[in-house]
Amino acid sequence: MSKEFYTEKDIEDLFNRGIKSLQITENVALTELAYEKARRLGFQLVTDRADNPPAAPVRPYLSEPQTRQTVQTQPAVPPVAPVAMTQSRPTPPDTTDVEKRIRSAVMARLGNQVDAKVLDNIIHRVVKGIGLK
Repeated sequence: MSKEFYTEKDIEDLFNRGIKSLQITENVALTELAYEKARRLGFQLVTDRADNPPAAPVRPYLSEPQTRQTVQTQPAVPPVAPVAMTQSRPTPPDTTDVEKRIRSAVMARLGNQVDAKVLDNIIHRVVKGIGLK
């Protein structure tokens, strides 16, 4: 037996003729817009399986019954003692060196396609924006 396909227009025509429901079987397929139109009109789609519009992803893990899962908790970790503030922070890289390396890499890649002053301004703003300056 061949499949019957219903579009948004078909659902609207059925509704206007006074038909208020449609039996959905393996041989009946609706477009996504037909599902939406039926929902808006209050048109009942009767089926013995889960309502699954064409665009809806199949998620068997959602339709399967949930089983109780035991959650294993980790033993409490003792708090770490605060570190003394006498440790020296790593020195940030020289920003002019970083800017030079970025500039040379961009110029090697793009050549004369970019204005050197505009490139320097962009690099400077980015380096400053990420906190190197």
